Amino acid sequence: MQTFNLPDLGEGLQEAEIVSWHVSPGDHVVADQPIVSVETDKAVVEVPSPSAGKVARLFAEPGDIVQVGKPLLAFEGEGEAETQTPGGIVGELKSGGRRETQAEAKRPEGGAAWRAAGRVKATPAVRALGRRLGVDLSMVSPSGGEETVTTDDVKRAAETLSKAGPLEPLRGVRRAMAHRMARAHAEVVPATVMDDADIHAWPKSQDVTLRLIRAVAVGAAAEPALNAWYESETEGRRLHRGVDLGIAVDTEEGLFVPVLRDVGNRDVDDLRRGLNRMKEDIQSRSIPSEELRGATITLSNFGTIAGRYAAPVVVPPQVAILSAGRIEQRIVAVRGKPVAHRMLPLSLTFDHRAVTGGEAARFLAAVLEDLQRKS
Repeated sequence: MQTFNLPDLGEGLQEAEIVSWHVSPGDHVVADQPIVSVETDKAVVEVPSPSAGKVARLFAEPGDIVQVGKPLLAFEGEGEAETQTPGGIVGELKSGGRRETQAEAKRPEGGAAWRAAGRVKATPAVRALGRRLGVDLSMVSPSGGEETVTTDDVKRAAETLSKAGPLEPLRGVRRAMAHRMARAHAEVVPATVMDDADIHAWPKSQDVTLRLIRAVAVGAAAEPALNAWYESETEGRRLHRGVDLGIAVDTEEGLFVPVLRDVGNRDVDDLRRGLNRMKEDIQSRSIPSEELRGATITLSNFGTIAGRYAAPVVVPPQVAILSAGRIEQRIVAVRGKPVAHRMLPLSLTFDHRAVTGGEAARFLAAVLEDLQRKS
């Protein structure tokens, strides 16, 4: 058999979840025919066949997580194959590979949490008890000497877990979010500055999202250091000429961050059309993967739900994210008299490895100045 492995899907992605197969064993396929839909980095992507042939075997089922370079399917034929994909040569693809099953993906030894548990102080017997009872030792509060997890600690945790719902492994969008947030927590040195934009002069029909988008572009023009990528390994930054703005979109399935390209050089009608199309694509889960990549800075308008200020998470390689809280009436002093004005709370989190406090403050000052204009 000639085995076709999961190809490199770009952006450093290491795995994908099988959504659905478009072929079955015994089917004849042609080159570039879609053979499987996989979900990775918040997008559903179709993987094309590298060549024509007859499908002999599928190595994964819907819901399985497959690592890049691991077998997807096998074609009838002899020997090994080096398979050409749209992204180039994947490498030597050997037959007889074995997929990671759902059961294996759930094994305590395989998860990130259980790797963390390896640093927990516990005897081998206690670790074995934890595996038998399905208790992640990293979640257990130790009561033994020198912060050691005891048998009673594990049993107590198991009793608590028995009263909770079943374990639900994160999949798709939520899994991608977990990985991104973990990476951000490990790398970024965050700092946050906050202020309020007085938007009393705005007409009632003002489109808040479009005003925020324009303000981010203005801020980036005034202080380019926040519209940049920081490379941890080389300890260098790359300033971007255009603003490709990530827009955080909340859904029941998880957080999506589609990217509006070159927002500083587009008119409001074009931006609104782009926003509407992206929302429709997200709802139908048909948004192209390339529209979820390459943001140079991010905007989160969480105030449409609730909340005034926040410390949003900067996702590498970006160095900044601006968030807007709930608009509300507040009493301000105007010519020495108390007056109720509409105020828009803003929070700017930046990666202090690459951005100074002064640069962040100048960016936020430019954003405030633009937002406080009448139109």
